[in-house]
Amino acid sequence: MSETISARVAELGHALPDPSTPAANYVPWVRSGNLVFISGQVPLKDGQCAYVGRVGEELDVETGRKAAQLCALNVLAHLAAAVEDDLSRVVRCVRLGGFVNAAPGFGQQPVVVNGASDLMVEVFGDKGKHSRAAVGVSSLPRNAAVEVDAVFEVL
Repeated sequence: MSETISARVAELGHALPDPSTPAANYVPWVRSGNLVFISGQVPLKDGQCAYVGRVGEELDVETGRKAAQLCALNVLAHLAAAVEDDLSRVVRCVRLGGFVNAAPGFGQQPVVVNGASDLMVEVFGDKGKHSRAAVGVSSLPRNAAVEVDAVFEVL
């Protein structure tokens, strides 16, 4: 396995994006003891929201999964900043929170958020297995399809 988060992500065929800038009065991540809390990340690519709309209405489940995966890549960009891109400093992914901009009656939030969960396991192996919430909401910032936040234990 690679020594950096960015190299591991590249091995999997993805590019780690530049960490986004907060859109309001908060910081992208906070370290408290051995935990790093990553603020909610929407599916930004090159500064634009790449997946807009409600899953189960404008977007199908597979597109929602791709949106969740992109959110997770943005989470990893901030984690890399928090640990100086040192993969060995990541003890485990503790928790993911997934928020799906869902059409009324849509019930496949867990399938959508698997896009983020699966990436964590691909990147970190067993250390990527985490607790999770997958919640449907009526809207998200920028009309994003998905938002993902995370907590990691680090050295």
